[in-house]
Amino acid sequence: MPLVRRRPLLRAAAVGGGAYVAGKRRAQSQEREYEQEDRLQQLEQQQAYGAPPQAAAPPAPAGPSPETIEQLRQLGQLRDQGVLTEEEFAAQKQRLLG
Repeated sequence: MPLVRRRPLLRAAAVGGGAYVAGKRRAQSQEREYEQEDRLQQLEQQQAYGAPPQAAAPPAPAGPSPETIEQLRQLGQLRDQGVLTEEEFAAQKQRLLG
């Protein structure tokens, strides 16, 4: 009985596909390493030469807006009238102020 090679194209495709995936992952890994090295170099340069001054954060608003204050008054009136419970009032107040 002669020796017959079975499905050589299928085997070649599987080996080639595996090599392709391995190469792709290696390239991605190297790219990540290069990016990480660049970031580290930038940080080292900033530390060596002093970091540039960062912009100050914008100031927080002074207080609730007039619309919010009016809504809180209305909620207070509803609570006083018995329409809202203390828990409902607290939840709505937190939603407005939060």
